[in-house]
Amino acid sequence: MVSQGVDAGRLDDPGAIEAADPGGMLRQVASSAAQIREAARLAAEAGVRTLAEDGRPRAIVVSGMGGSGISGDVLAAVCGFGCPVPIVTVRGHRLPGWVGASDLVMAVSCSGGTEETLAVAAEAARRGCRLLFVGGAGSPLARLAEQTRALFVPVRSVGQPRSTLWGLTVPLLMAARTLGLADVPDTVLESAAGRLEEVAHQCRPASEPFVNPAKRIALELMGDVPLVWGTSPLAGTAAYRFCCQLNENAKYPGVYGELPEAGHNQVVAFDGFFASGGPAGGADDFFRDRAEEAEHGLHLVVMRDREEDPRVGRRREVAVDLARERGVAVTEIPAEGEHPLERIATMIAVADYITVYLAIALGADPTPVSAIHELKTRVAGT
Repeated sequence: MVSQGVDAGRLDDPGAIEAADPGGMLRQVASSAAQIREAARLAAEAGVRTLAEDGRPRAIVVSGMGGSGISGDVLAAVCGFGCPVPIVTVRGHRLPGWVGASDLVMAVSCSGGTEETLAVAAEAARRGCRLLFVGGAGSPLARLAEQTRALFVPVRSVGQPRSTLWGLTVPLLMAARTLGLADVPDTVLESAAGRLEEVAHQCRPASEPFVNPAKRIALELMGDVPLVWGTSPLAGTAAYRFCCQLNENAKYPGVYGELPEAGHNQVVAFDGFFASGGPAGGADDFFRDRAEEAEHGLHLVVMRDREEDPRVGRRREVAVDLARERGVAVTEIPAEGEHPLERIATMIAVADYITVYLAIALGADPTPVSAIHELKTRVAGT
């Protein structure tokens, strides 16, 4: 991958943005609303309602990796603390020992060929678990569904698994709705899609940085080390997603956390090497040599949920004050909407746009993930 070089001015020119995004990542991100509507239709056509015939499972286990695995986290976040059964995401080759015939295993793979997910799906079938598979039509996962008589919901990839989040997640939400675990009626699915369309309009390439929140925040983050904190489990999931998108889209580091826990460890970084007020010869000198910028260091990004615990809200306020007093930049990304699905969707959408614009400003093609492919190739060759 050849870098075009750092150029913040690239975000001012829609033509330059398009040229710097040959894989069409911005178009993929903009498809989110359409994904919700299409995935709801495909899940209904696949017969997701039949999952209720055997009653409520003891637990739900979602198996997936990368952009597919985050669907399990979103499911758990939307179901919330009131969910009467535990929802666990497995990112690996094996099921926990306690999983059995009373549990529902949802195997999610956009390609339908993810090694780890296939291994877990096959193990779940051997243990006699209830099964729901979500992935590419005609894929190894689809064939395994036929062999094991698992309910299968096909997904149409919009390009990259990480861009197909809602195509992968909505079938899980509809399954949870069928089982009485989530209050996500069709009206909420449509309202969430509408919210995503609003974000797409605000963050469109033709919108200038001073009115485009994603461009503005991308420019603010350039050269900084982001600490991304959520103020609730819902926002914590959005923060984790943000850091994953920083990695894959912008080829950029990010550290995620969730309050109140981040106030018991990560907050100490405000006094460390990467903070502007840190030791002499620290963050300023470190970054000036590399990016030729005068002011770079730690950057606190707060993914702020509208429904945060009042005690967490107080910790957030104090943490923000501490950061600013120490010269640490602070950016807040608020959730929009009332329903948990609307709130997490809006935070994720804005973050997705930020990471793509950051990639473009840094001269990185947001679509390829060459290091992942090289890792897989080398592992396969051993």
